[in-house]
Formats: sequence, structure tokens, C-alpha cells
Amino acid sequence: MADPPGTGADAAAITAVLTDVEGTTTPIRFVHEVLFPFARERLPDFLRHHGNDPEPAALLAAVREAFPETDPLAQLLRWMDEDNKATPLKTLQGLIWREGYRDGTLKGRLYPDVAPALRRWTAGGVRLACYSSGSEDAQKLIFGFSDAGDLAPLFAGFFDTRVGAKRARESYAHIAGRLGQDPDAILFLSDVEAELDAAAAAGLRTCQIVRPADGTVAGRNHPVAADFDAAGRLFFLPAR
Repeated sequence: MADPPGTGADAAAITAVLTDVEGTTTPIRFVHEVLFPFARERLPDFLRHHGNDPEPAALLAAVREAFPETDPLAQLLRWMDEDNKATPLKTLQGLIWREGYRDGTLKGRLYPDVAPALRRWTAGGVRLACYSSGSEDAQKLIFGFSDAGDLAPLFAGFFDTRVGAKRARESYAHIAGRLGQDPDAILFLSDVEAELDAAAAAGLRTCQIVRPADGTVAGRNHPVAADFDAAGRLFFLPAR
């Protein structure tokens, strides 16, 4: 396990926090047992009613172009079965979830330490951003319709796989540029060690969030924290 930062100089360096979602802010069970089944059940009807709308039509066209011999619905369902991070699938899932959040069927679930920390950090002048394999729209929904209230306005940016793969160094360098921050001024929080490795290679500060409920295994290359409060203490982020 990497040694935690240990000097006050580190505190001034952190001006932005970039966070993952699944397993970091949000229980994995919520994503896999609530969100994914919701999207799968409603996908056929959604395509029947909205398949000719501009955004879904463009996404379906991308699927047809990539798999001309396969029915687009069948390919989307196959990607769901594989937990594939394909952008057309993730974007369509976000569109379906948007309907569920807006009609009150869905409510974003966050770990109880997340919302207080996010509010505290932004009040202390730290910028927030999110990077997830789920679409930008899906990220805005889970925070905007969360069980802790509307947190979406706290974020300066939302990023999905259109900026690049989550295990690629270049993705994090691109996000730092989009945020207008030096990489070493950004703290990336994730439960996945390979993502943290990529972020560290791009010069970001890193911390692995290890939540027992999600079965996260602590790695050896990054500081480890049990929750956002502990991460804040490690990196001298604004405290209560």
C-alpha cells in the first residue's frame, strides 16, 4: 500500500477532486440490481417509441454500422450481458434512466458519507468532477436525483468514455486539460486500482476507496480510504 500524503504542502496542491461512481460514490448493487435491469426491461419499448428521435436514431445507426449483420436491439442486449462499456449502449441506458428519474421511479443511491463531503469540499473551494463509464447524462441523473438531494450543480464537469478508456493515461490528461487544472492538483477517487494506475501515470493524485459492502480489494500502489471522510483527512481537504 502506498504511503499517505503527510505534509501540509499537499493540502494546497489539491484544487479539484475527480470521482468515479460505481463502487466509489454509489453501491455496486444499486447499479447492477436496479439500474441495469431497469434499462434492459424498458429498452425494447424505448426504441419502439423513440428509435426515430435524433439522438437514439444516431446511436442505432452507429450500432448498425459496426454490426451490419446483427439486429441493433440484439446487439445492445448482448452488450448488456457482457457488461460492455460501448458508448451507444451507455448513452441509451442514460436516456432510459432519465425517464425513470424524472417520473420518480428511480432515485440515485449514494453512500451516506458522499453528499456531506462533496458539499463540504465545494464550500471550501475545491472543484468537483465525475468520470464514469456511464454516460455524462447518467452521471448527472444519479447526482441530480439522489437520495441526498440535487448534487449535480456542485460539479464543474462530467466525463464518460468519449474522452477515452478509464484505464488509459491519456484520458486523465485530457480531463485535466478540460478542467483547466494541473494534473498534480487533481485527486482521483476510485475503487479500481487499474484506473488509479492510469490516473497516476498522467500525474494525478490518487486514492482508492475500499468499501467492504462492494467487496473492493485494497491494492498496493495507492493510498487507501474507507470512505470520502477518510480520503479528505488523508489529503487535507476541507473538514467539518
